[in-house]
Amino acid sequence: MDNILSIFIRSIFIDNMVFAFFFGMCSYIAVSKSVKTAMGLGIAVIFVLTVTVPLNYLLNEYMLTKGALSWLGEDFAKIDLSYLSFIVFIAVIASFVQLVEMVVEKFSPSLYNQLGIFLPLIAVNCAIMGGSLFMQEAQYANIGEATAFGFGSGIGWWLAIVMMAAIREKISYSNVPAPLRGVGITFIITGLMGIAFMTFLGIQL
Repeated sequence: MDNILSIFIRSIFIDNMVFAFFFGMCSYIAVSKSVKTAMGLGIAVIFVLTVTVPLNYLLNEYMLTKGALSWLGEDFAKIDLSYLSFIVFIAVIASFVQLVEMVVEKFSPSLYNQLGIFLPLIAVNCAIMGGSLFMQEAQYANIGEATAFGFGSGIGWWLAIVMMAAIREKISYSNVPAPLRGVGITFIITGLMGIAFMTFLGIQL
C-alpha cells in the first residue's frame, strides 16, 4: 500500500507529465485559456489515463512481453510480441478516447464545442501514450501500481493545465509586453512552474 501511495504522489508532483517531461504540450498550451475548458479536458485525460494504463499493463504482461503467452501452453512460451506494443497501446487509447468524445458530446455539448479538435486529439496526446510507455519501462509489480501511476499522471496533467488556465485568465488583465503576449508568456510561465515543481524532488518517498 505504501508503494502504491508513493507511486501516486510521485507521478503527480515529481514525475509530472507537463513540468518534468513536457508531454502533452500542444493541448496544454491551446486549451489552457479558460479554467472551465481546461477542467473538462483535464478530467477527460484523467479518465483515459486511469483506464488505459492498467489495461495496457495487463496486455503487456499477459500478451506482449516475451514468455507472456506461456499461460496458453509450452508451445507459446517463446513467443515475443513486444514489437506490437505501440500499435496495441494506441488502439486501446483510441477506443477509450472515442468513448469519452461520445459521452462529452451527449452530456455537455457546450464543452464539446469549446474543446473542438483537441478532444479527439487526446488519442495522439503524447502524455497519454507516455503513460503506457513509462508504465512498461517501470515494470510495475502489479496492476494496482500501474493504476496508481495512471491515475496520478492524469491528476498531475489536470493540475498543470488548470493552474495554467487560472494564471492566463489573470494575466489577460495585466500589461504584458506585446512580443510576449499569448504563447510567449505561456512558455515562460510553464518554465517557471516547472522550476517550482522541481522543489518536490526533495520529497522522500
